[in-house]
Amino acid sequence: MVGSGGREHALAWKLSSSPGLGELHAAPGNPGMAALAQCHPVRPEDAEGLLELVRTVDIDLVLVGPEAPLVTGVADELRHAGVAVFGPSAAAARIEGSKTFAKEVMEAAGVPTAATLSEHQAPCVVKADGLAAGKGVFVCQTDEDLQAALRWAQSFDGPVLVEELLKGDELSVFALSDGSRVVPLAAARDYKRVGDGNTGPNTGGMGAYAPVDGVDLPGIVAAVHEPVIRELARRGTPFTGLLYAGLMLTTDGPRVLEFNCRFGDPETQAVLPCLDDDLLPALAGAAAGRLDGIAPPALRGSAVTVVVAAGSYPERGDSGSPIEGVAEAEETGALVFHAGTARTRGTLVTNGGRILAVTGAGDTLADARSRAYEAAERISFPGARYRRDVAHV
Repeated sequence: MVGSGGREHALAWKLSSSPGLGELHAAPGNPGMAALAQCHPVRPEDAEGLLELVRTVDIDLVLVGPEAPLVTGVADELRHAGVAVFGPSAAAARIEGSKTFAKEVMEAAGVPTAATLSEHQAPCVVKADGLAAGKGVFVCQTDEDLQAALRWAQSFDGPVLVEELLKGDELSVFALSDGSRVVPLAAARDYKRVGDGNTGPNTGGMGAYAPVDGVDLPGIVAAVHEPVIRELARRGTPFTGLLYAGLMLTTDGPRVLEFNCRFGDPETQAVLPCLDDDLLPALAGAAAGRLDGIAPPALRGSAVTVVVAAGSYPERGDSGSPIEGVAEAEETGALVFHAGTARTRGTLVTNGGRILAVTGAGDTLADARSRAYEAAERISFPGARYRRDVAHV
């Protein structure tokens, strides 16, 4: 497992229950993952170090969690050395690494998306072209917002896109691909703004819930994921891994806001507890180019994830503050996934912007929400903050 965030902890948690798992290793992992896997001090972008680790401990499958190493080609270097990898090539990962490229692919594939505006005028959405850790999208209601967003977006590498502002409910849809076949996983709804009522700046995600009622998952995957997978294969850059579509459900039907080339965070922390099937065979099948015979997993109940973040997030993170209450939160039955933590002289401390992702599961969405917030209230560190309206539907 390559990575060290809440998404990777959730994947490690899910895979640890697989009957087919021999050993689980993480690079670099985090304090939460250390209870499930053997952690190694290798950075996700260090392809040479990862390859040495794979050979040393005889790894059969590598799962790359974060987007940055995928976009820079870590999966390519491992594959060239004969290693089975779940995660796309750098060429296919451009679907997330370049919003301009994603637009070109969607246009060629006939996938509906937001229109690009030739004239910059509010209301609109401003997007930085490259990777921005969820912080490169700006919703502009006024011309003042627009000018501020354009100045900020220009601080990122690459061009700046200005699109129409779509209205509707947002949706995240996960689907596995082996380069040609597509297997839907689930749909989730996430909460990107830092404050209650969708106020404040965009973040990497402050919470999520899954599944989402009333969603035609097979229909969306057929209209969105499958055409994109075919187009990438036609270009000679087949996509192997998890294709995540961020959608707006408009009155004219689903429209794509963005694509991501990996599991979403924090949606993964809400989706995986709802999957009633073993995930490892599907991941291994996708990596091997053999998803035939893999059915969409059965879903059970609901799950709600609440992100506990640093007080200054998303502007800044927090480092070195003692964290209390994690064991008490877990005693409620909730899952606590580590996203930005470290251990210093045996003490669990903050080490990032989004510190922990607390997930409650239940037969109903209301049950899951109640359990998530009951657990989140037990966690504390200086400046800790979280949204109070996740899954308030």
